Amino acid sequence: MGTIVMAGTAVLVVLGFGNHIYWLAAVAVLFLYMQYGRGTSATSSRGGSSSGGGMMPSDYRAYRDRRDKQAKWERRYRRERPFESRRQEREKSK
Repeated sequence: MGTIVMAGTAVLVVLGFGNHIYWLAAVAVLFLYMQYGRGTSATSSRGGSSSGGGMMPSDYRAYRDRRDKQAKWERRYRRERPFESRRQEREKSK
């Protein structure tokens, strides 16, 4: 994947000598690759090889963090608004 991105960037840079918009496109391609492309390929390749190594993939870690944060906010809501949370539980069970 990285080779394709680098080759495409090189082509855009060469074309950029005639039209400077291609240089901007090359910068945008590199930025998007650095931002989104490298992380997903590295995570997916690392996740399969380290099943018993104790390393947790970053996407699962992010999921766990979001889940724990949501649970914390739900506990806080139930603690601070007991009547409202009971009413919502009654409506949910109907």
